Amino acid sequence: MSQTHELKKHLKPIHLWAISVGMVISGQYFGWNYGFEQGGIIGLAIAAVIVTIFYTTFIFSYSELSTSIPHAGGPSAYAKRALGPFGGFMAGVACLLEFVFAPPAIAVSTGAYLHFLIPVIHPVYATVGVFIFFILINLIGVKEAAVIELVATIVALIGLAIYYAAGLPHIKMDNILNEYSFVNGWTGVLAAIPFGVWFYLAIEGGAMAAEEVENPRKDIPKGFIGGILTLATATIFTLLVTAGLGGGKGELADYPLPQALASIYGEGSAIPTTVAVIGLFGLIASLHGIIMGYSRQTYALAREGYLPRALAKVNKKGAPVWGLLVPGAIAVICAGSATFANALIILSVFGAVTMYCISMVSLFILRKKEPNLERPFKVAYPIVPGIALALGLLCLYSIVRYSVLTTSLSIFGMTVPLTYVIGFIFISAILYYVLYGAKQVKLISQESDSPIELLAVSGDHQKTETTSI
Repeated sequence: MSQTHELKKHLKPIHLWAISVGMVISGQYFGWNYGFEQGGIIGLAIAAVIVTIFYTTFIFSYSELSTSIPHAGGPSAYAKRALGPFGGFMAGVACLLEFVFAPPAIAVSTGAYLHFLIPVIHPVYATVGVFIFFILINLIGVKEAAVIELVATIVALIGLAIYYAAGLPHIKMDNILNEYSFVNGWTGVLAAIPFGVWFYLAIEGGAMAAEEVENPRKDIPKGFIGGILTLATATIFTLLVTAGLGGGKGELADYPLPQALASIYGEGSAIPTTVAVIGLFGLIASLHGIIMGYSRQTYALAREGYLPRALAKVNKKGAPVWGLLVPGAIAVICAGSATFANALIILSVFGAVTMYCISMVSLFILRKKEPNLERPFKVAYPIVPGIALALGLLCLYSIVRYSVLTTSLSIFGMTVPLTYVIGFIFISAILYYVLYGAKQVKLISQESDSPIELLAVSGDHQKTETTSI
């Protein structure tokens, strides 16, 4: 393979943990709180439990896939292996839907946090400026970008610890158990699931750095499992403290944590301001990490021929240049609009859960199709992936039924149902594949397999330590 299409191996388990947690950590600082409106405090809590079980079983299952096939394409590579080229393409499109529309939503909240701290700063200008800055940062190379991600993630976790310490002593049960607790019954629980997903959205993105991990077969499970434990603990405390401070019945905002503390300590006081400042690191960690994720997914799809090959070009630092800039331009335009953050969250969540379900189907097919595939990390099959697939389908139903079908956005002054937007994206993608992509995939597959794919398929000739759970 030409050097212009190779990634470099620099990452260790701590970096992978930082990327996985960092991609998600902003979900603790904003977005999930819109679930209060749908299901109430108890309804959102139940939804969060369902989602936590789903992500725990999913990430263990995903670890089997990512260590068996350590590929920058992540889900598109797994689906291609199990379902064929078209299946890999559709998994890649769903993944890009997640990773291209999540950053604008995060960037919008970043602008809102900056505006909360410095009201004279226009949130839209802050949103676009921060977004462009971190696209440029990602051009410096994965090792340097991963160090930035590690620092931002640790600072963001410190901010959450400060929030919990400041808020726990002031929790009132009356704020948790009241008329807002279970507003729409079990329908509200299902309607709150998309916002429960936001607590964990993009944790799987660490798999897209698999080709840049020094020892993917051992290090990927360590990074993923540490990440899910970190986020599950944070989710419990974030929900408890915010609801206990009255955040479950207050005005919805893109900065719920400092808003909840302000109700106790007062507007402009030191503690809410401190959490808001540190919260920016959480938003930055996720924005930075997901930019890294979409660039690797774009790179992998282009390298396989699904997208124009130019998008697979990397610079001297090993960063996929056009894989960063082209999707980034689309995301910056969405972020600059700043009028449909809620719709961006739903688009991203829909793409994510669609991709999760395809990945779990791929795992089942690969277990049957390739029983001798080397699996250094084995999940408890079929129980754990079975639970993940069942809960994934439940989440997908909830997202479509209670969010996609009920949400619209404004485009050029016209109100457009979200179903039309999703339909347009997938129909356009399929037409592109039929008219151009399929020919390129076939052409490239006739050249030579990538080194990483040869490694993945050579399980019958290698012996490595196998971990199971």
